[in-house]
Amino acid sequence: MFDTIFSSILTNGTFTGSELAISTLASLVCGLIIAGAYMIKNRCSRSFLITLILLPSIVELVIILVNGNIGAGVAVAGAFSLVRFRSAPGRGQEITGIFLAMAAGLATGMGYVGVAILFSLLISGINLLLNLTDLNSDAKGMKTLKITVPENLDYEGKFDDIFKRYLKSYTYEEVRTTNMGSLYRITLSVLLKDNVSTKDFIDDLRTGNGNLDISLGRMIDSMDSL
Repeated sequence: MFDTIFSSILTNGTFTGSELAISTLASLVCGLIIAGAYMIKNRCSRSFLITLILLPSIVELVIILVNGNIGAGVAVAGAFSLVRFRSAPGRGQEITGIFLAMAAGLATGMGYVGVAILFSLLISGINLLLNLTDLNSDAKGMKTLKITVPENLDYEGKFDDIFKRYLKSYTYEEVRTTNMGSLYRITLSVLLKDNVSTKDFIDDLRTGNGNLDISLGRMIDSMDSL
């Protein structure tokens, strides 16, 4: 009985209407599992969730139709590669979700319905568990600090005393010129100490940068991209 989970419902490269219906239904179930687990602890758009739900079914139909046809299989591989170069880079977990959805579609397209559902449950469960355990929790508290300073200000070491009072850690990420080169904009990744006043922190920074623009916000998404 247990071995039947790992066997294919398709034989000899042919399929019936009932087999197609079972494979498609299993693909939709896998998509719902993957999307449901992804949305619990991640920010995502409605469009991306719909993509995760429907992608296994689309891949499943393509694999069923090209099963046993080498020429069609090569053409499909070329089409999938074009999709990659037409897509914008995504965050690590977005790419993982897409690959998992495609893997589920490949499995159901080859008739391994039990394997697809079991694998989707396993990987989605592990992904959810890792998110719930707050892995690398310090990184979740990281913020992006941007300080604008005049071009004649020696900013290196200028704010170190303030940083030591308010921050657990900080890293210089970028320095760029702005306003026709008359200003510098410094970007840092910072981790605030517990129970510090954000207003006091920014007010102290303003005394050192001539009251120019300062912004403090969440960590930029590009830090989580692949």
